[in-house]
Amino acid sequence: MLSILIPIYNFNTVPLVKALLEQIESAKIPYEIFCLNDASTAYLEENRLLFEFPHVRYEILENNIGRSKIRNLLAQKAHYDWLLFLDADVMPVHANFINHYLPLLNNDIKVVSGGILYVDEKPEQDRLLRWVYGRKREALPYELRNKNPHLSLLTLNFLIHQSVFKKVSFNETIPNLRHEDTLFSYNLMQQRVPVTHIDNPVYHLGLDRFENAMQKEHESLLALKNLIDQQLIPAEYTKISRTLDSLRKWKLVAFIAFLQKQLRPLFDKNLRSTNPSLFVFDLYRLGYLCQLETNHNSNP
Repeated sequence: MLSILIPIYNFNTVPLVKALLEQIESAKIPYEIFCLNDASTAYLEENRLLFEFPHVRYEILENNIGRSKIRNLLAQKAHYDWLLFLDADVMPVHANFINHYLPLLNNDIKVVSGGILYVDEKPEQDRLLRWVYGRKREALPYELRNKNPHLSLLTLNFLIHQSVFKKVSFNETIPNLRHEDTLFSYNLMQQRVPVTHIDNPVYHLGLDRFENAMQKEHESLLALKNLIDQQLIPAEYTKISRTLDSLRKWKLVAFIAFLQKQLRPLFDKNLRSTNPSLFVFDLYRLGYLCQLETNHNSNP
């Protein structure tokens, strides 16, 4: 009935699998937990324990295939019709996490997002920006997520029926730079597949250090620009791309890119501080996106 699918990359997933096993045994339903390691270089010894757990399948890929392909491969190899995708760096918030999903397996809902939370305790300063952003922008109550259900879909904790996934899977042709979930959610909307958000969160534990977080943000913005340039999503689908589109019409992209270069030391100082501002982070991200635009336009 239920396949729990966990793509792994450089994270110890044993605590998550143990927690899931404790919950699902009492549910008394047919299930599997399928963990697929995307050619990790870290935590290989720790994750070898996954070979020993009952109802757990664990495979290690020889070559890294990326976020889209590994999710599609997990779905292709799944034994059951309902697929619960969980990222390796999450942990259920509640002891009845699995039970909250079970009633949904017998109704007409086909895609369900449980949401995420971040722990209340502040992390070390080097991880603070990612924690602040996650708590303010990602850890949204389900009522708010349901107002914009497709764009609010985060793929680190969602349930989907196999029949829907065969119709709308992750796009494997785009670069492995992030925003594959944005394209996935847009494709669901295009296919008129509704997304329902419920209050069944997991904690997101994988907080990146500042340099890694900024590198991933740069990759994410490049990925978003590629999706728009290739007309895979419209500019109006996300807030930051709508703003960029407006700047294009006002012919202000080059000016904002110039300001980004001039103000970057001030942006950097704030974002590294003990009180990083998301307003400053938004300005930084918009300026970086404008830089990508001007660099693209200046290339022959």
